[in-house]
Amino acid sequence: MLVLSRKQNKRLLIGDDIEITVVEIRGDKVTLGIEAPKGVRVDREEVAQEKAREKERAAYVRRRMNAGAPLRKIEDELDQLENQHSHQH
Repeated sequence: MLVLSRKQNKRLLIGDDIEITVVEIRGDKVTLGIEAPKGVRVDREEVAQEKAREKERAAYVRRRMNAGAPLRKIEDELDQLENQHSHQH
C-alpha cells in the first residue's frame, strides 16, 4: 500500500484519468473529491459491501427459485442467513 500525506486542496493522480483532491480537513475527518471516468465505480467501502451482499442475495434467490423452492421459504432462509451474518460481526 502506498501511503501519502497531502494538505488541503492538494491532489493525487491515479493513472491519467483519476484525480483525488483533499477538499477539507476538519479534526479527524477528511473530505475528498474524486474525478474519474464514468466507467470507473467509486464507492465508500460500506456501500460496496452492501452492494456485494445484495448481489449475493439476488443470486441465492435465483438459485432457490430455479430449484423450485417457494418464495416464503426463500425469504425465511434469507432472514436466517442475515441473522447469522449480523451475529458474526
